Amino acid sequence: MAHTPLFRAGASAAFRAWLLVGLFLLLALASGAFAFYHSQWWSRVGLAPSQPVLFSHRHHAQELRIDCRYCHSSVETSPFAGMPSTQTCLSCHSQIFTDTAMLRPVIASAEENRPLRWARVTRIPDFVYFDHRLHVARGVACAACHGPVQDMALTAKGERLDMRQCLDCHRHPAPYLPAGTAAAKTLTDCTACHR
Repeated sequence: MAHTPLFRAGASAAFRAWLLVGLFLLLALASGAFAFYHSQWWSRVGLAPSQPVLFSHRHHAQELRIDCRYCHSSVETSPFAGMPSTQTCLSCHSQIFTDTAMLRPVIASAEENRPLRWARVTRIPDFVYFDHRLHVARGVACAACHGPVQDMALTAKGERLDMRQCLDCHRHPAPYLPAGTAAAKTLTDCTACHR
C-alpha cells in the first residue's frame, strides 16, 4: 500500500505566506484603529457643530471682554455651566444689531416663547461626574478644559478631555491654576468622578 503524504510539498511555504499576510493585516488594522483613536473624527477636537445662532466667542469674550459667567451663568452654582438663554442674548441685543440676519433665530425664539437649542460642543461620558462649580471655585480657567475659546470665531471642542488629561491636572494642578495660587491636595480617588 502506497503512503500518501498528509500535506503537499508546497504546503509549508503557502502556510508561511498566509501567516505573513494575516500578520500584516492585523498590524494594518491595529495601526488604523490607533490612528482613528488619535484623530479628530474620534476626539472631535477642532470640529464646531452647527448652532442655532452664529455666535463668536472671539467677538464677545475677547474683543468685548464679556466674562464667561455672564452667558454661562450657572457655572459657579451648579455642576453644569449652563447655556445662554434667549433673554441673556436679548439683554444686549434688544438694543443693538436687532435687525441682523444672525439674530433672527434669537428674535424668533423670543417671539415664539421657545428656548434656543444649543448643540453641545463638549461632552463627557455619562459614567463621569464633573462639577464646574468646584473647578471654577479653585480658579481653574475655562481654557484649561475647553481650549482657547476666547479665540474661536466658531466654538469648537478645544481639548480631548480624556481620563489622562483629567488625571494629569489632578496630579499636577499648578499649571492649571492662576499664578500665585497654592495647589491644594487634589482628588485622585476613582469615586470622585466615577459615581
